[in-house]
Amino acid sequence: MIVVFLLCVFAGVPTAGQTLDVCATCHVNARCDDKADGSGKVCNCKYGFVGNGRTYCQDKDECQIGASRICGQHTTCHNTYGSYFCKCLSGYSPSNNMDVFIPNDGTHCQDIDECRISGQCGEGGQCRNMEGSFECSCQLGYRVHNGAEPFHPDTDKASCKVVDCGQPASVEDTVLLSFTGTTYGSEATFVCDEGFIWVSGDNISVCGANGLWRGSTIVCEEVDCGSPPALPHSHMLWNKSSRIGTEVVYQCNSGYHNVGKGNVSICTAAGQWEEPPVLCQAKCGPVPFLANSEVVWHKRSVVIHRCVEGYHSWRGSNVSVCGVSGVWQEATLRCIEIKPPINHLNILNEKCLHWKAEKYEEDTEDYKVTYVGSRDYQRSFHDKRKRLLSSKADQLELCLNLLPVTNYSISITAVSARFTATITTNTSLPVPPAPVVYYREFETPIPTLRLRRSANTLDPISLYQVFVLPIEEIMLFDCSSPGRPDPSRKSKSSSEYITAQIRLTQVGTEMNFTVGDGLYYGGFYNAPLENGRNYYIILRAVSHWKTALKSSCVLWAKIGGTSYVLKVSSLSAAASVGLVALAILVGYSCIWFFKRT
Repeated sequence: MIVVFLLCVFAGVPTAGQTLDVCATCHVNARCDDKADGSGKVCNCKYGFVGNGRTYCQDKDECQIGASRICGQHTTCHNTYGSYFCKCLSGYSPSNNMDVFIPNDGTHCQDIDECRISGQCGEGGQCRNMEGSFECSCQLGYRVHNGAEPFHPDTDKASCKVVDCGQPASVEDTVLLSFTGTTYGSEATFVCDEGFIWVSGDNISVCGANGLWRGSTIVCEEVDCGSPPALPHSHMLWNKSSRIGTEVVYQCNSGYHNVGKGNVSICTAAGQWEEPPVLCQAKCGPVPFLANSEVVWHKRSVVIHRCVEGYHSWRGSNVSVCGVSGVWQEATLRCIEIKPPINHLNILNEKCLHWKAEKYEEDTEDYKVTYVGSRDYQRSFHDKRKRLLSSKADQLELCLNLLPVTNYSISITAVSARFTATITTNTSLPVPPAPVVYYREFETPIPTLRLRRSANTLDPISLYQVFVLPIEEIMLFDCSSPGRPDPSRKSKSSSEYITAQIRLTQVGTEMNFTVGDGLYYGGFYNAPLENGRNYYIILRAVSHWKTALKSSCVLWAKIGGTSYVLKVSSLSAAASVGLVALAILVGYSCIWFFKRT
């Protein structure tokens, strides 16, 4: 058996034994809420919609109650599907700075101050803020153009234009000196016309806000200089007028002449006569004569003198003036012969410069002395030195430490005068310094002798000569003797001879020399000494250049065992050559007149 069950379900109508699901029946724009009494559910349209919640929920137009009621003052309301939004009217801005808003957060529209924007009303305009708008008017010195005040620059064609007074009008007896412009606040300056003088009032006119020039009250009166001043020893030629530009001519009386710069005075625009340039003075006669001078300029009462060629002014004024009493006040100029600032330059005693200074007595002159020395026999030699001297004296002396046998060029410069004088000199050959010897007495025929010396600038032209003097009863030794070479081995002469010659450039500060060693020294044979014979050994220092020769001698040693009395004295030859005399007396002890070292 087949049983068929038929189940019919009708929408919204529960079948027997079923409970209705209310929430399932709510509209898409509705929500399901609990009933207030707790008896079940109910469908309510969502915010922004109206209807029964089940079969329909349609959009609610919130703006229909009015923008001011729903959005607030100064707003517009805009409905949307299920909602709305608000905007501020022109001239207002929302308090939350959002372009659109819903006033449920307290947002409201507030007035915009358009006057905060600089230049809102254009040049010369001033802005006044209003509720939701603003208006413009013109500042002082400006007028409204193409409209009336107040005006709005966005809706009206009106604007502000600066006031222009045009060219300033002339004032009686005046001329326009300058003006800064023709617009409001510009200034025009007036001065009195030629022949008139300003006596009162203000000379400035100002362009006012009403477009008119105002303020100049200058009053000018015609110039009157009155009578011209009278001058001593003169008379006037004048037409009796005292207006501007009038001239008066002064003429000197008889016996006087004009020593001024002119003879005309003019009535000036200041209402005064010019300072009279004329001065009448008694005639002084011929121009004064000054020795060694000439007149370079002469104009009536003033003469200017100058020294003639070859002379220069020493002291005094060079102007002569004819006084009002007719007597010349003569110039006091002294003209003296021009001489070099340094003259009569000479050298005394080969070391001291002497010269005469040409200058004012009270002046101090600085001198720079430079001297350079050279030697023909010593190419590498160069002596350059400098000295400074400052003095008020007119006779000067400066001693220099010039080296011997040297060619010097000496220059002296007077610094302030910028003048240089030069002189040359050649120093002479002096007697060479004697060497310091170690005197000893020997009994051996081959003694070794010692000496000590200091280097000298004349070493290149100096040498040592060692003399051997066989001792005899009476004997003379001339220090300037040329000497003879070593004796021939065959010769038995007992006179002195040169046994060695040594150049000083080859000698240091100490020297040892052995007499009779049989060697050659400087071309001289150092001959051996004879046993048992007595000798004196003399050391001669010689300086020789060209024709000049100077020498000095010292006793260096005695060789032999015999006792003698020796007297040594120094004589002076004509050419400053030392002469040593030796007197030998047998049987006496030796007495030395040398200082032992």
